[in-house]
Amino acid sequence: MKAIAKARPAPGLDLVEVAEPEIRPGHVKIRVERGSVCGTDLHIYDWDAWSSHRVKPPRVIGHEFCGTVVEVGEGVTTHQVGDFVSSESHIVDETDPDYLRGDGHIARSTRLLGVDVDGGFCPYAVVPVMNARHTPSIVPKSVASMQDALGNAVHTVMDGPVEGQRVLITGMGPIGLFAVAICKCLGAEKIYATEVSPFRIGLAEQLGADVVLSPAILDISAELSKIEPHGLDATLEMSGKRSSLDLALRHTRPGGRVSLLGLYADTEIGIDLNNLIFKGLRLQGIIGRKMWETWDQMTWMFTEKGLDVNAVVTHEMPFENFEDAMQTLKKGEAGKIVLTF
Repeated sequence: MKAIAKARPAPGLDLVEVAEPEIRPGHVKIRVERGSVCGTDLHIYDWDAWSSHRVKPPRVIGHEFCGTVVEVGEGVTTHQVGDFVSSESHIVDETDPDYLRGDGHIARSTRLLGVDVDGGFCPYAVVPVMNARHTPSIVPKSVASMQDALGNAVHTVMDGPVEGQRVLITGMGPIGLFAVAICKCLGAEKIYATEVSPFRIGLAEQLGADVVLSPAILDISAELSKIEPHGLDATLEMSGKRSSLDLALRHTRPGGRVSLLGLYADTEIGIDLNNLIFKGLRLQGIIGRKMWETWDQMTWMFTEKGLDVNAVVTHEMPFENFEDAMQTLKKGEAGKIVLTF
């Protein structure tokens, strides 16, 4: 079968012929139907410092995908042939002390689908049964494929109270866009967002952002001081920009929360710790999805709250066209790109 793979230690990806994976005990075999391209895939495509030290070619990539179970391994009792499932990318040892105390999303035994082991950008994938998450039929397949990324946004948004809150979301990449829709779904009083791309500003407004501020046009700090003089209840920092972190610490009200998902190129960022302390801010680092609380929250929002993130899917294309997908992402002219298998 054909698969999208990092075939060699160099920039780019290739469509290669690989053997169809065989079922193993404790695993399920999935007929992949959709796959969503992630920023991690782009890092692997570019063969940057992180990916070149982490990924060992040849490696089938792809950690955001969905499909139908076609075979179950020995010992599997929770899944059966015909189940529709979505992937959780963090493969964790169930005996890991981190997992057992409820911190599976930060377990030190974690391996990543499509990074440390072969992923799902191919017609068939075999994954540990707990990584195949049952997905309600109400969820469109394009959205089902990207629940791994959507879960990052759910985890960030639900790190604290949302209903009736005034929230700032910095950066309208796909996860920031998801966060807008989730905040709207959960009854935030007002949603502010920051973004420079006119394309993504339009998506943010479509998904429910009340005010989108562009640093290319405005002094955002001055504008926030004017429209929210008492500060915001929460800031969800998605951009990984020093300027956005400064905004968060300056404009989140005393006693508010700052939830950090964006990763910083410069990790040695100086901040005014006294300001953080005297304001009594709660600063929380967010990684991945809680296993399995976040997945349950996603299901609840889809089935009970009418969460709609379809607008984030801006492109669908056959998986053989992965090169077009990568170039479109690099130009910043997409929300989420979904590959069909």
